[in-house]
Amino acid sequence: MAKQDDKQQTITIDGTEYNVNDLSENAQNQVLNLRVTDAEIEKLNQQLAIYQTARTAYARALSEELPKKETH
Repeated sequence: MAKQDDKQQTITIDGTEYNVNDLSENAQNQVLNLRVTDAEIEKLNQQLAIYQTARTAYARALSEELPKKETH
């Protein structure tokens, strides 16, 4: 998979580092596509964490509202 450095001038793919500026225009476009996709995946992962936290809270609140079972 792709790993980008802080300057985003290089990209490491399958253990090999490439200078993005040395790549073909099509390859540079694919690097951009990867970076945009990675950012969207990160955003979705953050949203998923929020929803999972909310779901846990809702389930806890529901549990507190359910009738208590009698123990003998």
